[in-house]
Amino acid sequence: MTAINASRTTHRKVLYGGDYNPEQWPRDVWEEDHAAFDLAGIDTVTLAVFDWALISRGEDDYDFTVLDAVVERVAESGRQFVMATATGALPPWLAHRHPEVNRTDFDGRRHVYGQRHNACPNSPVFRRLSARLAGKIAERYAGHPQLAAWHIGNEYGGACYCENCAAAFRTWLRERYRNLDRLNEAWNATFWSHTFTDWAEIVPPNALSEHWRGQNHTAFQGITIDYLRFTSDAMLQNFVDEKAAIREHDPSTPATTNFMGMYRPIDYHRWAKHLDFASWDNYPPTDRSEARMAFTHDLMRGLKGGDPFWVMEQTPTITASRDINPLKRPGVLRLWSWQSVAHGADAVLYFQMRQSRGACEKYHGAVLDHAGRTDTRAFREVAELGADFARVGEVVLGTRTPARTALLFDWDSWWASEMTDGLNRTVSYPQVVLGYHRALWEAGVQLDVLPVDAPLDGYDVVVAPLLHMIKGDTAQRLRAVTERGGSVVSTFHSGRVDQDTNAFLTDVPGPLASLFGVRVEETDSLPGDVVNRISLAGVGPEQTVTATSVFEILVAEGAEIVGTYGDDFYAGRAAVTRRRCPAGGSAWYVGTLLDPDGIAAVLRRALADHDLIGPYAAEPELEFAVRSHGETRTAFLLNHADTPVTVAAHAPGIDLLSGRVVAGGEQLTLAPKDVVVLQETSAVPGSSGTDSANQAIPRSSNSRCSGDS
Repeated sequence: MTAINASRTTHRKVLYGGDYNPEQWPRDVWEEDHAAFDLAGIDTVTLAVFDWALISRGEDDYDFTVLDAVVERVAESGRQFVMATATGALPPWLAHRHPEVNRTDFDGRRHVYGQRHNACPNSPVFRRLSARLAGKIAERYAGHPQLAAWHIGNEYGGACYCENCAAAFRTWLRERYRNLDRLNEAWNATFWSHTFTDWAEIVPPNALSEHWRGQNHTAFQGITIDYLRFTSDAMLQNFVDEKAAIREHDPSTPATTNFMGMYRPIDYHRWAKHLDFASWDNYPPTDRSEARMAFTHDLMRGLKGGDPFWVMEQTPTITASRDINPLKRPGVLRLWSWQSVAHGADAVLYFQMRQSRGACEKYHGAVLDHAGRTDTRAFREVAELGADFARVGEVVLGTRTPARTALLFDWDSWWASEMTDGLNRTVSYPQVVLGYHRALWEAGVQLDVLPVDAPLDGYDVVVAPLLHMIKGDTAQRLRAVTERGGSVVSTFHSGRVDQDTNAFLTDVPGPLASLFGVRVEETDSLPGDVVNRISLAGVGPEQTVTATSVFEILVAEGAEIVGTYGDDFYAGRAAVTRRRCPAGGSAWYVGTLLDPDGIAAVLRRALADHDLIGPYAAEPELEFAVRSHGETRTAFLLNHADTPVTVAAHAPGIDLLSGRVVAGGEQLTLAPKDVVVLQETSAVPGSSGTDSANQAIPRSSNSRCSGDS
């Protein structure tokens, strides 16, 4: 069996392949497929993702004839397979016989059978039959020598508002709050006469109740955020049900499901401990999403404490689910695939291996088109990438990112900040986080993206943009970073509410105020086209940048002012502050939505204080990433630019793709979309160090931030 964990894996190369649905075509096509897969270096296929109706025609009617033949042919080819539980969509017979399994939407309409993501997660019938199907599949294929992993469900998402969900929500609330007094306190239910006197009075928040102004607006943040949490947990329970059924027959083969990156409806941090390894589907929104993809790879890697992850799906050419579907330009597939490996992927898989004959994904990109041709540009690029992976072999497998910088990401803060009246609801939490991430990415920082409750001991710099909700001991752990000499950076709208979305009865930023040494006197929210000039004088050479949307007027109480507003009635008032700590770290607070130059100026100063800026930071489109294991370090240089770039090599090594020996300081020229995978032959001092676990700053139990009492 394949071991997927923080240790070195037993594979000999990055796994390569993808979703394969031969049940859709005659068997003579299967032979064409496998011949093409051999040409492309395909070693792994995912089977049966949407095969519920193929396998089962009734509650106790199972037929594995076709799937057995598929598995047999895959095994004959020497390829591994990932076996899905086939529960990604309901079969028609189930929806017809048990209509309560169909979802009720946000507007209160019970759906009839159709599309996918179409099951109520709290339907007892769905839970029973989906787990049974997973168990039947596991019973049949557990122990197969070519089985690599289990794929449970598919791209979990959506929500249901039916009576089953309402009842399950009330049960979930009882377990969370224990009694109605605590629930009413959490939801501030005395407002608008919302005090509940019986659990039965609680209904899901939807268009018929608290959301009369639409799905993105609620009268009561408490009940809405709890329904988001509940829905995430309900779908997690579906995953857990199916995994438990698998474990009755297979105690060790790793199981996962394919996440969707920054996907708002589900808190992937709540799911992480239940997955044996993380995997996700990489469909970037534009062809210039390289920084966003880097962030999302790091987010997925962070789910399992830095362990390698899988890219379960990507497209070789186009994504067919959009109004306009541009091709990946020449070289982009290779570049983006190597980017995923650079950030921790040990598998790079496609949807799909051959184009479907019909329905909504018949024009979705595939390794093989409808004609099955192997002389297309797309197939050639797929095959060249397969050869790349074979050439590099197992060098990077199981290795980790030596990060000393952490970026915090929090679904609760995402949900709460965007649903709260009184702030600027046009400000997007992901876009703010991505803005700070891009500045780190362009600086060549080795980075972990973490949940707010993750240990921070190994990090010199912690960046926490828009940390709206403060839960547990988050404030104390951020303070501990500065007390041992590290630096913390946060922004506007942070420290506003507790875990129930209730405002702290103190000055903003609440529990973070003493850490940053600031008080927010007022907050001005304006349209995004209103610009205020910001004079930055304490982050390097004095410069003027711009800011939009949110303008917190700061009062420094122990912090120094490093940025001031240039316009409006608060011209000259503090916009950006820094609180220095005796141990050498700092607490930076940015009270406005800075432009990219402003964000970069603040972050590069914070990074420079800890010697964390990468060796190619002067080339913003040349990405630098590192994976390491023990004394072995592999550096990735990825040129996302449309023009060549020439740089001095940061270290000596061997380019594993070309076989070229590179001397330290030697001039390297990367063509547009080119990749260098440099196995370093000597240790590199400074920013790229060893593993993050060994990079904690020496602690000083007596050091305190200046101004602390």
